[in-house]
Amino acid sequence: MIVRVVEQVTQSDAIDIVVATDDERVEQVVKTTAARAVMTDANHVSGSDRVMEVARRNNWGSNELVVNVQGDEPLIPPTVINQVASLLADGRHDVATLYATINARTDVFDPNIVKLAATTKGSALYFSRAPMPWLRDNFDKGEQGVIGDGWKRHIGIYAYRLSALEAFVALPRGRLESVESLEQLRFLENGYSIAVSEAVHDVPQGVDTQVDADRVIARLREAS
Repeated sequence: MIVRVVEQVTQSDAIDIVVATDDERVEQVVKTTAARAVMTDANHVSGSDRVMEVARRNNWGSNELVVNVQGDEPLIPPTVINQVASLLADGRHDVATLYATINARTDVFDPNIVKLAATTKGSALYFSRAPMPWLRDNFDKGEQGVIGDGWKRHIGIYAYRLSALEAFVALPRGRLESVESLEQLRFLENGYSIAVSEAVHDVPQGVDTQVDADRVIARLREAS
């Protein structure tokens, strides 16, 4: 799966591709790819901490742009990797992420699918595992109905200006972050603005279970 992720990232505009890991098996398989592996501390509590360790060890400058692509996204489109990085180009934000429109009722009520609300100018207002926004006239009556427009599924890809990521890992875990178990809320709790935009390309859900893995394998076989 890691090899597949690397193959997708190499098709983006990334200048330097690094796989941050604490597993020697991952380190070995990355040697067969165009990326390089960096062994990091096994005690990191989040992917952001792991990315920051890689940045420090490589002496990347505070103004560098870093995109964190999860290792369980073997079908991540290279176009969205470029897109999320481009959201930081105007200097208005130091953090960026993407979303997709939700149309399925079950997705709105699934706590494993993170929802987000945003301003009309493309900044995140909040992220939650709960249904958000709440369709009061229907949901309060137990009538889930047709969802329609307005619900956004967060896609777990982030772009950072390195100075913001460095500040983030130095901050204590916030209350909202602890309640929702969503680390991006630490940025919002501390006054950072997160740029958000709808992904320009469909982003399949990542691999969290064997069912997910089987689905991806079947899709890859269909494409071959």
